[in-house]
This record gives sequence, C-alpha cells and structure tokens, in this order.
Amino acid sequence: MKEKEFERLKEIKKIEENLYLKGIKSICGIDEAGRGPLAGPVVVASVIMPKDSMIEGVNDSKKVSEKKREVLYEQIIEESIAYGVGIIDQNEIDRINILNATKEGLTACIKDLEKNLKEKNRGFEKPEIILVDALTKIDTDGISYQSIIKGDSKSYSIAAASIIAKVTRDRIMRQWDEVYPVYGFEKHKGYGTKMHIDAIKQYGLCPLHRKTFVKNFI
Repeated sequence: MKEKEFERLKEIKKIEENLYLKGIKSICGIDEAGRGPLAGPVVVASVIMPKDSMIEGVNDSKKVSEKKREVLYEQIIEESIAYGVGIIDQNEIDRINILNATKEGLTACIKDLEKNLKEKNRGFEKPEIILVDALTKIDTDGISYQSIIKGDSKSYSIAAASIIAKVTRDRIMRQWDEVYPVYGFEKHKGYGTKMHIDAIKQYGLCPLHRKTFVKNFI
C-alpha cells in the first residue's frame, strides 16, 4: 500500500480510533444507497469491521468506480465481523416517503446485523455504538449512535457500509434491467438521467417506479 493511501485510511479511521481509546470494542457503520432515484428500492447497510482493518481503496462509494466497488464489496464482506442489509421497495417509499423508508431500512439492517452476529457466535449480539451518515431520530434497537454529516467520507466504517449498500442496490437494479430492459436500469440504476426520463415519456411507468418521484414526467 502506498504511503498516501495509508495516510488517507488513517485519517478516515480517526473517529473509530477515538472510540476505541474510550474503551468501545464494537463499532457499526451504517449508510444508504438510493434515496434519489426515480425507481427501485432504497438499500441501507450496516457493518462491523475489525479494529485493525485497512482495506486499500475503502472510501465514500460515490468516489469509487463501479468496477472497484465490486472488488471492495467482496473484500469488506470477507473481512467484516458481521454485516446487515435492509431493503425498502418503491411501494413502501411511496407510502411513507423516502426519509421514513430510509429510517425503516436502517432499523431492518441493524436487526439483520444482530441476527448475523448471533449466528456467527461472535460473543455479543449488538454493537456498542453506531456511526451513521447524517440521519437522526432513528430506531437503532436501543444502541447509542453518532450522526456524522458526510460520514461516508469521514468514517471508515460508514464508508465500508456505503459500498455494501451501493453494490447491493446496483445488483438489484441490474436484475430488474432484465425484466424491464427499455428503461436502461443497468446503466443509470434508476436515477433521473435524460435516458431514463425519455424512456418514461415513451413507455410510461413500470411497477419499479416511485410514483411520488415521477409526477413531473408523466
């Protein structure tokens, strides 16, 4: 690993290191993918990484290429103590709005993480603290949390979670592309690109679209 990358990783691990110095042993990072698209689910991921984890390239998923994210995803999953995923579909997003759906996904990914911890017999069923990107007023199943603005570029744990969430959602959207190929989901993953909006105008909506998001295009 090059020195510059090593120093960058040390910088984004400072929040975690300060918590370790306070005696915290288990830190969970949480982030989401898919709050902005016109179609598909919002995905929220949680992950507990080992204290000494230093995976080269881990960063805010938006700063990493799709090809590199896929590689990092496998490394993070392999190295993680445990991880969890919450997937909230477009119908629930329309029903309760995207913010509440994201919060619902957060609670679901924590419960999934706890289940995975228990199955792996890691010696504890819950992390001691959660680091989350920006969200507040959330149900963390009784676990204390710290909300960090732009946390996916400031915290190693949140950055790792952002990659899990993004890759998971991208894979879902690639699968849906096979069902609804005219919209180009494989390329834009449901975001409001010109290609996507033009397809909506030409073909109308499919069941994957968030009706509350596409009012201006139909």
